[in-house]
Amino acid sequence: MDNTKSVLVSVLDGGIGRVTLNRPDSMNTFTVELARELNEALEAMEKDKKVRVVVMDAAGKHFSTGIDLKEFLAQERHTLREFLRLMDEHNFTLFKMAKPVIAAVQGYALANGTGLALACDFIVAADNAVFGTTAVNVGLICLEPGYQLSRWIGPKRAIQYVLTGEFIPAQKAYEMGFVWKVVPQDNLLEEALRLGRKLAEKSPLAVRTGKRGLQQMESLPLERAIELAGEKFTALGLAEDAKEGLNAFLQKRKPVWQER
Repeated sequence: MDNTKSVLVSVLDGGIGRVTLNRPDSMNTFTVELARELNEALEAMEKDKKVRVVVMDAAGKHFSTGIDLKEFLAQERHTLREFLRLMDEHNFTLFKMAKPVIAAVQGYALANGTGLALACDFIVAADNAVFGTTAVNVGLICLEPGYQLSRWIGPKRAIQYVLTGEFIPAQKAYEMGFVWKVVPQDNLLEEALRLGRKLAEKSPLAVRTGKRGLQQMESLPLERAIELAGEKFTALGLAEDAKEGLNAFLQKRKPVWQER
């Protein structure tokens, strides 16, 4: 493992891929280097057949406090749009990933850091974690992180946080529904990996079908969404994993899923 990189990647036992933001001295702020390495790491995890679940964590005291301000201020008029496109590219990748992704968040997750955490499927938060769409405090605005927040808590509530820049402590985030679990800081990675192993024990085909299916149903009219659910459930019911899972349940044994 090359510890000089801005993002560290490893594959752990049990089908867990680990992606670690590695700019602790800069609060894991997003640079061009970190953004590119993060996107490449996520794409590699999606392609790796040994990986069933991805856990994303961060070195140091904080998850990420957003875009590196020095790099932002160094952009010219003709480079700023492409720079910002790169800062958001990982969220497109996270949306396209069929494998579940868990964010393990400690300390500050602000602006782009909040957006990154919210783009994951689960957030396990340390009890000292703080979220915030805080760009408004420096004359900017958290549109993309705010959009991610609105998908979890609704547009009206999200816009209030985007416009005020107020912090959301971990416990409140749990009560609002976008944090899965709040744990002591010392147990953060352990709890995220425990959740990862639990998900990795499920049928990979069923998990992929669930994640993809719900994403597709979200933007459909009710009638079409129900029809799509029936189509996908039918296809899943005809697959070998469903037969294996049902037989294993009836026979009171652990299922052996197909490697797909």
